[in-house]
Amino acid sequence: MTKTNPGNFFEDFAVGQTLVHATPRTMTDGDRALYTALYGSRFAVQSADTFAHGIGYPKSPVDDLLVFHMVFGRTVSDISLNAVANLGYADCRFLMPVYPGDTLAATSDVIGLKENSNGKTGVVYVRTTGTNQRGETVLSYVRWVMVRKRDVASSAPDAIVPDLPEALTADQLGDAVPLLNIDHYDFALAGSEHRWADYVVGEKIDHVDGITVEEAEHQIATRLYHNTARVHFNQFVEKDGRFGRRIIYGGHVISLARALSFNGLENAFHIAGINAGRHTAPLFAGDTVFAWSDVVETAELAGRDDVGALRLRTIATKDKPSTGFPFSGDGGAHYDPAVILDLDYWVILPR
Repeated sequence: MTKTNPGNFFEDFAVGQTLVHATPRTMTDGDRALYTALYGSRFAVQSADTFAHGIGYPKSPVDDLLVFHMVFGRTVSDISLNAVANLGYADCRFLMPVYPGDTLAATSDVIGLKENSNGKTGVVYVRTTGTNQRGETVLSYVRWVMVRKRDVASSAPDAIVPDLPEALTADQLGDAVPLLNIDHYDFALAGSEHRWADYVVGEKIDHVDGITVEEAEHQIATRLYHNTARVHFNQFVEKDGRFGRRIIYGGHVISLARALSFNGLENAFHIAGINAGRHTAPLFAGDTVFAWSDVVETAELAGRDDVGALRLRTIATKDKPSTGFPFSGDGGAHYDPAVILDLDYWVILPR
């Protein structure tokens, strides 16, 4: 019997199955510094202990998306080693702050399966839970991924597609944010005077800047997160794949769009939850990423007069600046060919 792991294929999954993922990861200041080097995120709360401590955190927390990537990376060898593409996310909640020194571990429950009509691949739906060293849940999300079949002649399981919420509600947000001392929130140091009430539904924000992705950057990112999916790091295999080259990890795109969103959303310091996300087209090294955001909803948080929530829809494009907000606007049925990400999520801002 072989001792090596070829990864799970579509036939290896069963609804109700629980996967305990290997290699817990202790977060360090080095991880944070490398994350900043990869994406250039500038949110003050995650950048300076002095700023974070001044408003009520014990110290600066780890960037929410770094937490997401680290938990996601634990799952890859069991779920998406043989993936064709990661298709989407839903019902994602950031439940507790994570600090350097915390150790993250992950488990996933298979909640849905559906073979594709070509008989060569299928879609696997999982709910992943990330916990810290005390067993406390810091992150929970659903994702679905297209996975190759080992044998195209194998029989298909009964199709089960989970019923997922369209969006998180306001009463599900804010758990990860301590009560803040807004009197000590320095808006000049944060980069903008714009607070929660300054944003209105229907407002569109062009984040202006663009970031060109280099081959080395996304390779470093996949290794940082232990994301070993072949489509991202194995050019020997992918030269014979659909595109003839490695695809940029979808989470890399999300972090780039989030970093770009600082220009216009400087005080949106915390991602409370991700309602839905779609990677609508692949990104490759050499492409330049732009982003813009649409304010979908504003919400007060029960018992909180220090912060409020914005529901945003951020659209990332490749090689097409966001001037004119390139998107069909038809709910996602048709995308401009330049669109690579459609992300619906909640952020927290000071009031």
